[in-house]
Amino acid sequence: MIEENVILVNTDDVQIGLMPKLEAHEKALLHRAFSVFVLNSKNELMLQQRAHHKYHSPLLWTNTCCSHQREGETNVQAGSRRLFEEMGFKTELKELFHFIYKAPFDNGLTEHELDHVMIGYYSESPEINTEEVESWKWMSIDAVQEDMQLHPEIYTVWFKIIFDEFYHFLEDHKV
Repeated sequence: MIEENVILVNTDDVQIGLMPKLEAHEKALLHRAFSVFVLNSKNELMLQQRAHHKYHSPLLWTNTCCSHQREGETNVQAGSRRLFEEMGFKTELKELFHFIYKAPFDNGLTEHELDHVMIGYYSESPEINTEEVESWKWMSIDAVQEDMQLHPEIYTVWFKIIFDEFYHFLEDHKV
């Protein structure tokens, strides 16, 4: 399988190049990414547990899905594509905000992303792709926030940043 490229960007989200995903993570270069949050009619958030064989953050809980845009894709197109690939369903997505974070991992790789955060609504069960997702569950936003304070080690770094800094965006977009 050919490794996908990520879109290298500057801090204004202007594309400055392409690079294989693993190389960008080895060199800690800023690249475009996205995180999708799906809420149901009970205002619960769909969480996914990353597959056990992922090269970073395996088995950690995180937002509904996340990945990298492909060259020529809009943020919403990329989010919709990956949501279907990972969770097996489609729903309309709306972009909320973006932020930059940098997080080194124990394996020598570093996430340095300009992350576009999107929200969507769906109340059914997903059909997860077990190559990408180990498990999933619905949790209230308040329960996620409380559990994250009690057990921060079971959540991905970007998910914790979004909750720490941008909790109000999710609260403002409840159904």
